[in-house]
Amino acid sequence: MIGYDHSPLSVRTDLADAHQRAWRRLARPGAWFTGFERVAIAQEVRAAPACALCIERKNAVSPYAVSGEHTSVTDLPAALIEVVHRTRTDAGRLTRKFFDDAITDGLTDGHYVEAIGVVATVVAVDSFCDAMGLPRHDLPRPIDGTPSQHRPAGARDGLAWVPTVAPEDVTEAEAGMYDGLTGVNIHRALSLVPSEVVGFFDLDKVQYLPDNKLRDFGIEYRDLTHAQTEFLAARVSAINQCVY
Repeated sequence: MIGYDHSPLSVRTDLADAHQRAWRRLARPGAWFTGFERVAIAQEVRAAPACALCIERKNAVSPYAVSGEHTSVTDLPAALIEVVHRTRTDAGRLTRKFFDDAITDGLTDGHYVEAIGVVATVVAVDSFCDAMGLPRHDLPRPIDGTPSQHRPAGARDGLAWVPTVAPEDVTEAEAGMYDGLTGVNIHRALSLVPSEVVGFFDLDKVQYLPDNKLRDFGIEYRDLTHAQTEFLAARVSAINQCVY
């Protein structure tokens, strides 16, 4: 169970609840990975910042100037470890070649998207704990089960490196994917794996703001004002080289 009773600063109940839901999702089978594989991806997310290859690549003019093997802590396929480590440590320099190499090396676009979703979830929760000066949560125990292998029928090429699903192309099988969301590009980024959209924005609406409150400037929903929140978001984005 995730809780923050030990925190020196008070933590909103909805934050603790959202982090608990995220950890439960992490342990369950997804669309393309088993629960055991998803937790293993989380282990690699945590290992990546200390990976010797990742450190050397991060300091190089180009990550492609450095070759070698990752310092991994699981037996996940090398192509998947590459995606997880690079996304965790050097996301600002990912290119279309990076994605194309992952597909050439054996990942499907569905595996790629789900891996990105897991990385984003773990980083969000771990970063909260780090910022609060709290120990990171133990990773959850994997839950047995078979991946659904669901691929949305309405997924289309053209918007991103991977196929995405526009709100008008959502079928009954993905009903609810964009509930509470407008379906703009950032919402569609993980839409090839609908459960990752639901999971990520379940965190986003609590750690940031719900979509329908983002531009409601007449009411301040948090202790931080809209302006303060956006200042912090812009600063973090700049540090992380996020160009969205």
